Amino acid sequence: MAKMSSDTIWELAAAEVRSQESGAGEGDGGETVCERSVFLMGSKTGGKTSILLRCLERDEPPKPTLALEYTFGRRAKGHNTPKDIAHLWELGGGTSLSDLVQIPITPNSIRSLSVVLVLDLSKPNALWGTMEKLLTAVQAHVEKVFSEAQKSKPGGKRQKAAHPAARVLPKDYPDRELISPFPVPLLIIGSKYDLFQDFDSEKKKVIRKTLRFLAHYYAASLIFTSIKSESLMSKTKSFFSHLAFGLDRGKTVSCDSGKPLIIPVGSDSFSQIGAPPSTDIDITSLHAKNPKDLWKKVYERVFPSESHIEQRELKDPAKDPQYSEPQIDAMRAQKDQELEQYKRNAAKSWKELQLET
Repeated sequence: MAKMSSDTIWELAAAEVRSQESGAGEGDGGETVCERSVFLMGSKTGGKTSILLRCLERDEPPKPTLALEYTFGRRAKGHNTPKDIAHLWELGGGTSLSDLVQIPITPNSIRSLSVVLVLDLSKPNALWGTMEKLLTAVQAHVEKVFSEAQKSKPGGKRQKAAHPAARVLPKDYPDRELISPFPVPLLIIGSKYDLFQDFDSEKKKVIRKTLRFLAHYYAASLIFTSIKSESLMSKTKSFFSHLAFGLDRGKTVSCDSGKPLIIPVGSDSFSQIGAPPSTDIDITSLHAKNPKDLWKKVYERVFPSESHIEQRELKDPAKDPQYSEPQIDAMRAQKDQELEQYKRNAAKSWKELQLET
């Protein structure tokens, strides 16, 4: 009892976790609980929450994501067996809160981490900027976590073990020497396919080919979906469950124009994708540094970037329309006016005081 009273609640909790881990595999038929982490991010109001709720089969209305939110999913492997756990993080605010990627990406989560990038197909002008900023932020922090983990090992600076962040692809992986695999498994979801279908055919071609290129370049899976389509959501759930619980994602592959893209990792190639769609552009005049830069320049000729607008959007979250509260906002506006009046009066008084002295 004396020990119990002297321990803090955190020490007691840590001891309980160690006890459970040391007993893993005992009882329950020797089954152990598998834990994975999935980090969802992407376009602001792109449907991340709705997709997540549908994949978890939760019948509840989606709410705007406030900064970074956590939930979890559980799934039993079989009858009377422990349930596997998926730790699920969702980043709100589009690209404006990318600094928060450091919270779900930790030394404990990194080895079982997957990333889901949701890109709003109905807003193509913001698509490349959203993809680039978020993936760059995640990749940089993943590399940082692995680097710090290596240095913390005894003799870590002297060891030259294979970099743990490097994904090992099969030797026969298409274009293996030409791609840059994302350090953790990546799924790219093109959302709002129902709105995308109404686009001009040439614009749809540019978006489809560009996302195919990006998915293959990062060794990622790619799927187009819509919460209004049960069939597409079912396929999306299979991809999600593969990352969250290790289930089979199915063997469906669809690259046909006019149909939603469904391309599991390793099912595409640069030869099938072809060159950037540049009917009105002289590619040699773009002065690209590398293939990815070339695709970016071609894409942004058709869809000029609007990423700078989104970056300014949440400098003051109180002015973000998705968090509006009419009564509070009215009172805030009144107080802002009173503050400005006070500042003017204070400045006037200070000037008069200076004149008198």
